[in-house]
Amino acid sequence: MTNALPTTLHGRSLAVVDVEGNGQQPPDIVELAVLTVDGPGDGADFKTWLVKPPRPILPIVKRIHGISNADVENCPPWSAIEDKFSVLLANRTLIAHSATVEYKVIGTHLPQWKPPMVLDTLKLAKHVWPKLESYKLTELVAHAQIDTSGFNEQRPHRAGYDTWCAWLLLCRLLGEQDLSWDELVNVACLKGFEPPTQPEGGLW
Repeated sequence: MTNALPTTLHGRSLAVVDVEGNGQQPPDIVELAVLTVDGPGDGADFKTWLVKPPRPILPIVKRIHGISNADVENCPPWSAIEDKFSVLLANRTLIAHSATVEYKVIGTHLPQWKPPMVLDTLKLAKHVWPKLESYKLTELVAHAQIDTSGFNEQRPHRAGYDTWCAWLLLCRLLGEQDLSWDELVNVACLKGFEPPTQPEGGLW
C-alpha cells in the first residue's frame, strides 16, 4: 500500500482524514482514520479507530457505513482517543473529500485545534475534471480507474477506505495537472483559508 509523493507535496506535512458519524445532530464520531504524510505516504503512517459514541447510531446512517451500535459497544470513547488524534493533526494541512464535513466535525470535537490549511479533493476534482456528472468519492475513484486492491478494508463509507481513496485521488489529480503548492491552495482550499491577496501598486 504505497504511493509516490507528488512533487507539489514535497516538504509538506499533511493529514488525510475521514470521519463517520452516528447521524445525530451534532454528530458524534463513530469511526475516524488519518493518514499522516511526510514522505511517500504508505501504510506505516495510517491509523483508524472505532469509537463508542455517547448517543446511539441511527439506522439511516448505519445503512450507509454499516457500523452498528453492537460494533462499537466495547470500543473506547472519544475521550480515550482525543489526545492521540490531536497529536497526529498538529501543524498539518488537513486533506479530505468534501472537507467541510471533516473540518466541522473534527473542530467540534477538538475546539482548540486550528489547522494551517484545509484542502478539499472534491474542489480539486472539479477544477481538474470540470464536466463530470458526479463528484462523489466512489465515482471519482471509478472515473480515475484508481486501484484500491492493496487496501484491505474494501468498503466505501468506512473511514479507512475513504481516507485512503482520498489520498490516491489527490495524487492522481496532481498527476493530471501540474500545480504548484500555491495553485493547489487557490483551487482547493476551504473558505476561510484563502491566502491573502497582494495589493496592486501603491505607495508603502
